[in-house]
Amino acid sequence: MPAPTRSSGDLLADRRYAWAEAALGEGDAQAAADLAAQVLEIAPGYAPAWLLLGRARMPDPAQREAAAAAFRAALALDPDDPLGARLYLAELGEADGAANAEAISPAYVRALFDGYAGRFERHLVEGLGYCGPALIRAALERLRGPDARFATVLDLGCGTGLMAAALDGLAGTLVGVDLSPGMLAEARRTGRYARLHEGDLRGFLAAEPAASADLLVAADVFIYLREIGPVLREAARVLAPGGLFAFTVQGHPGAHGAVLGPDGRYAHGVATVRDDAAAAGLTVAALEPAEIRRQNGAGVPGWLVVLGR
Repeated sequence: MPAPTRSSGDLLADRRYAWAEAALGEGDAQAAADLAAQVLEIAPGYAPAWLLLGRARMPDPAQREAAAAAFRAALALDPDDPLGARLYLAELGEADGAANAEAISPAYVRALFDGYAGRFERHLVEGLGYCGPALIRAALERLRGPDARFATVLDLGCGTGLMAAALDGLAGTLVGVDLSPGMLAEARRTGRYARLHEGDLRGFLAAEPAASADLLVAADVFIYLREIGPVLREAARVLAPGGLFAFTVQGHPGAHGAVLGPDGRYAHGVATVRDDAAAAGLTVAALEPAEIRRQNGAGVPGWLVVLGR
């Protein structure tokens, strides 16, 4: 969960909030709830305290409705939801989260990765065994040969530039887009991108000229989107004839739909990926099971997908 980005405006409330966070981190949910309630007596408009109160109440089945009420209060105070209240509501099966098209808000993703940017690569590669960019490069070389070159490449959800490094020698002009300014600052330092854009994937693609890109890549990006069909439709418009769109998705045992897991990420059914690709007018060049990273010591199942225009 992203850390609060602002003070409550009251020093005593901020101090008690810090104590509440510490109590919850140590497993004392009751003390955390008591302290969060004290914060809210002083600063009732402090959304992070409402979220913390909800988190402290969640472990007790008798307090589930009270937890949901606290999350709804946080969401009402900050509808952009940078703290991820909708994720917790979805976990509780509440309509405010589960029925929304996207339980993961762009503001939440931005806040999450802005706070993560400086240690992102080390944690992802060394800690989680992340291999999405390497999988994508290997697939492209299998399909087009080791001497393949893509003149214009769009890196969707570029992060710090791991995908750009993996495409060294394959990519001509490289353009990146990401929601997080912190991630983009790290990507800019690599010197690999001709252009970097801050924003969401669909808005970025909608502004790109038709048939202007030879390759689109999205490594471990669709885990934050419930619906990938709209992105695939925009991608089909932007891809030049003969172009490719290579990406990874997290998978689930079923064939259809998207499932929001306890890890706070979406897993997609393989049949839905195929259906969305067909609806966008894209053909499947490769679709194979892949372990995209590790979580709690176990491989996370997913799919490596390459679509053609």
